[in-house]
This record gives sequence, structure tokens and C-alpha cells, in this order.
Amino acid sequence: MGLLDGKVAIVTGAGGGIGRAEALALAREGAKVVVNDVGGARDGVGAGDAAANEVAAEIRALGGEAVACFDSVATKEGAERIVAAAVASFGRVDVLVNNAGILRDKTLLKTTEAMWDAVIAVHLKGTFLCTQAAAAQMLAQGEGGRIVNTTSVSGMLGNFGQANYSAAKAGIYGLTRTTAIELQKHRITVNAIAPIAKTRMTEDLPMFQGVDTLTPEHIAPAALFLASPLCEDRTGFVLAVSGARMYAFKVIETRGKFKDGDAPWTAAEIGESWDAIVK
Repeated sequence: MGLLDGKVAIVTGAGGGIGRAEALALAREGAKVVVNDVGGARDGVGAGDAAANEVAAEIRALGGEAVACFDSVATKEGAERIVAAAVASFGRVDVLVNNAGILRDKTLLKTTEAMWDAVIAVHLKGTFLCTQAAAAQMLAQGEGGRIVNTTSVSGMLGNFGQANYSAAKAGIYGLTRTTAIELQKHRITVNAIAPIAKTRMTEDLPMFQGVDTLTPEHIAPAALFLASPLCEDRTGFVLAVSGARMYAFKVIETRGKFKDGDAPWTAAEIGESWDAIVK
């Protein structure tokens, strides 16, 4: 018996890297998988069927069930067709893993509006559109569901040269938190993964040179856990994975400082009390 026997999962951006590893992990535990990938370059340019087809074939070779889907997550029509593909092929949707993404890295002053829009469209808008379409299907089925988003350490902490990507990934954190609250009453959990792994998207970054311990296969078990009954009713979490290390990101408040009296703070008083406010 697999953790996901009888379940139907959609994995976006599953033609390679983390998405491929996630799709294979879900399939090995019994899920029927819709392998979605537009097949473009890492900057989002181009399209092709090969990547998604190859992963779907890989799953079938393992004895699983899978279909390939090539629609873009960045349009409402594309997101709806991805969900429709799952329903048409397997009759339902139980799990959505939002993994599709592109990179167009530039420093703030060199980022064009087109670079900004393209990255936001795939990461943030795509996660919103696919979540909306899948959640509507899960709600109609009346049996709950699992949604697993992909944020990033860049989104949680920032990263030089990735204003567009960091903003999109930070937005996914906020989207995860809000949809977790809204969908909890429908027994749909919404969590996110912040992965650090060497993939086509990251292989040329200095931190990954000569590193073989930060693989997509290290990330996939986190997606499997969050997609499975083992997750129980846990929702609204960001599970971070860096090789053998797993941890959680949380937004916290400092203790802060109360000002004596009821008058508003002055700018000078904020400066004088800075350490007490932020620690």
C-alpha cells in the first residue's frame, strides 16, 4: 500500500529538476500524476512536449499512471486546462504541487518591466491560478485535498539580483498563509516548500559548484509528506529543505517596546529606542 493510493496529483513544472523528482516520488506512492511542463528554457522562452512526455513515460515505466500536459500556469485558461486534464484522465484532483517557475535575474536597476512581469506571471500568478482551479475542483468533490506551493529562501530572506523572483516567492508565502486559512474549513491543507537544490535553474550559481549533496531528490520527500495523510491537518507551514537539513521558516514579532504615555512616537525616540524595538 502506498501513501497516495487512489489519489490524483498535479505537479507543475515537472519536466525536470525538483518537479520531476516530486512527480516520481508521488507516483511511487501510488498517485496518478498529471505531469505539467511547457518545456521552455529556464527564462521561460520557448516550448516543447519532450520534457513532460519523458517524465510521464518514466512514471509509466515504473508501473504507475501518468499523463503529460503542456499548458502554461500563467493564464487562467491554462490553469483550468491543467485541472481539466486530471479530471478527464483520472476523474478527480486530490493533490496540487505548484512548482513551475522561471528565472530572469538582474539587479533592480537593470530589471526591465518585461522581466518583472514574466517572473511574477509564472511564479505568483501561476500559483494563484492553479490553486484557485484545483481548490474549486476539490471543493466540488467534497473530500478535502492537499496543495503544496514552492516558495524560496530568496523570497523569505532576499537575494542579490533577484528582485522579481524574491518578490514572487514572498508573494507565494503570503498566498500560502491566506489560502491555508480560507480552505481549512473545506479540509484542504495548503503548505509550502522552500527548497535549496542544484537544478537547471541554479546549477551555475557559485554556491552549487562542486556540490552533489543538494539534489532534487532531497526535496521530493517534503512534497510527499505534505501531500499525504501523514501531514494530517497541518496547514500554513513553510518547510525548508537543504540537503539533509530540514527546518521551517516563520515570521516572528520582536518583543518591541512600549512608550511611556499615550503620545505618538517621535522619529528621534524611535532612533533612540531602536535596539529595544527590533530585538
